[in-house]
Amino acid sequence: MPKFSIVIPLYNKEKDIQKTLNSLFLQTITDFEVVIVNDGSTDKSGDIVQAVEDGRIQYFNKENEGVSKTRNVGVAKAKATHIVFLDADDYWYPNHLENLNALVEKFPENLWYATAYEKRHHKKFITPMISPVLKKGADWMGLVPHYFENSLVDTLAWTSAVCFKKSFFEDLNGFDTAITHGAGEDTDLWLRAALAAPLAFSNTITARHNLDGSNRISHTPTLIRNFMDVDTYETYADKHPGLKAYLDLNRFSFAMQHKMAGDTATFKRFANQIASENLTAKQRYMLKQPRHMLKLLLRGKALAEKMGIRLTSFN
Repeated sequence: MPKFSIVIPLYNKEKDIQKTLNSLFLQTITDFEVVIVNDGSTDKSGDIVQAVEDGRIQYFNKENEGVSKTRNVGVAKAKATHIVFLDADDYWYPNHLENLNALVEKFPENLWYATAYEKRHHKKFITPMISPVLKKGADWMGLVPHYFENSLVDTLAWTSAVCFKKSFFEDLNGFDTAITHGAGEDTDLWLRAALAAPLAFSNTITARHNLDGSNRISHTPTLIRNFMDVDTYETYADKHPGLKAYLDLNRFSFAMQHKMAGDTATFKRFANQIASENLTAKQRYMLKQPRHMLKLLLRGKALAEKMGIRLTSFN
């Protein structure tokens, strides 16, 4: 049995999948299998994968059903105790599995693990994730009991840097397939996981989120996406520090997306549920702005990133 099963959902990533696989095959730990599930790609993604000669690859085709179902199928076919996810346009440093393995060996009874990561905004601009836990130092690793308080800017768990015990993933019923097109599939799973168990985390950055990857589901039009039900988790807020603020920040994000899409009714539904004290002055200002002003702000954000400055509404 391999040490890790690496699950890669594949959908129209012919421009990125080879680079992602290259980073995988350069790992210092080689005891792994790769479960690639092609979610009905219509480009040459599948041909590129099938041309790779490596006995650790398991390749499966299925009809297009979305990333949540695709990841769940991959986990079901995985053989290892520990499941690691890697999206087809992201990147691992050669020591990423080594980093995760150190966490697993230090906390063998823990149920889920994650490493720090960085964000590639474009080829000349890469920034580290933002979280209070990073103040503990670049070499720190440990259990994070207050997941939500440490995930108010960038979430501690991110898909291409997270690892689950397969049994824990199955106990949580995996990704919710009712949520579609990047409308909170990952966030919903992290919520359920964090409510059930502490996260074992390494501050060493060994993964990269490529925000400039091709065919990103986050670019799917808002009005055809099925968003996660944030209200489901409201009853847990009293017992989990930072959860209410975390939920409200997701409501803020969903509200802004719907305002930009011209869906005023849904914007108001999300916005009216937010406790104003959980937002920064910047966020409260943005909620009040008309669409044309928000478009100008987005252009300013893009310009700042071209100049090497990260702007985010979450800090």
